Amino acid sequence: MPNDVYVWQRSWSESLNTAIGEHATNFTEFVVLTAEVSWQTGRPRLVKAPVDYPTLLASGRPVGLALRIGPYGGPLGLADDRTQWLASLAASLLAEASTNKLQVAELQIDFDCAESKLDGYRDLVKAIRQRVTPATVTITALPAWLKRPAFKQLIAEADGYVLQVHSLTRPQGANMPFSLCDPADARRAVERAASFGKPFRVALPTYGYVVAFNAQGQFAGLSAEGPAKLWPEGTQLREVRADPNAMADLVALWNASRPQALTGVIWYRLPVPADTLNWSWPTLAAVLRGETPRANLQVQTRRSQTGLIEIDLVNTGETDHVTPVQMKLNWLQARLVAADALHEFELFEDDAGVLQFRSGKKFPRLAAGQHRTIGWVRLDRDVEVQLEIQSGEPQ
Repeated sequence: MPNDVYVWQRSWSESLNTAIGEHATNFTEFVVLTAEVSWQTGRPRLVKAPVDYPTLLASGRPVGLALRIGPYGGPLGLADDRTQWLASLAASLLAEASTNKLQVAELQIDFDCAESKLDGYRDLVKAIRQRVTPATVTITALPAWLKRPAFKQLIAEADGYVLQVHSLTRPQGANMPFSLCDPADARRAVERAASFGKPFRVALPTYGYVVAFNAQGQFAGLSAEGPAKLWPEGTQLREVRADPNAMADLVALWNASRPQALTGVIWYRLPVPADTLNWSWPTLAAVLRGETPRANLQVQTRRSQTGLIEIDLVNTGETDHVTPVQMKLNWLQARLVAADALHEFELFEDDAGVLQFRSGKKFPRLAAGQHRTIGWVRLDRDVEVQLEIQSGEPQ
């Protein structure tokens, strides 16, 4: 089944350019955020992404352009000035790509439209198509739209659509369960979408959020990838992330048997090394291969001085390691001079003189491919040491 991927970064960096170049052959198409429209007192506010066209051209992959349109409660009829302005904007994005020698595979409209406004959305899509013909125009759609009578007429105006089965419903409380994508709901949404007979892709998540709750446990907001947000004192923070094992199971299911109208998966979004909430590349690569990604935690030592042993944890697997860790270290024919634990680990010594490094109940996440120094030991001479690592809380 074809796999496409979103490049949704609002700023471009050298690491993003590198990721596009290194991973291009894993995808059928890139869909790139090109412009974003928000509304202030009914007037549009435009922010354009600084797309690096040479990097996209060098990737050798088909490229789609995404136009993101924020929530808007007003009319969007064919004759409305805002509709015509958006249609002109869409045409200008294609013209800019053409000027930069990029032949666009599709123009994708990502409109945060209310369910009750789908008729107006249809008029917007019609107006855009009139301005950009013969370019391919696709739209994004939410599962909730599938039950609306206007949905069938909406997708009839587009060349295809992307069903977004990922979102974060506002949590009811700090101790309530929540997720970005429920696999059972995603399967049901895909089956219902297939009944319309219109070709579509399904968008699956790779990202995460930090969700904030106030001291009373009520939802206070969230933050996504980027600089950490400063929250008031007493705020409770929880992370919610896309589950790679659940997404791998969905992909395996659809690879084995999928509705005829389902033409592929599009992932949100391309990983770059600086991401902290998004999957790392090894995780997405494993899922693309049809494998269930797993963590593989190993311990390594470094000797920078005589008798000094620095201890690193290394995750050589495909997904993040999140469970608690305990590690034992012992040796013969040397005297312990000093030792310390680092990065939320604690140091213990048992009656037999064996050192133990233990993480807390909440292990600080170690992404695939990353390493972390957890402590050091200084002995009075260089000798061989024995290391034993275990996952799980100490007995």
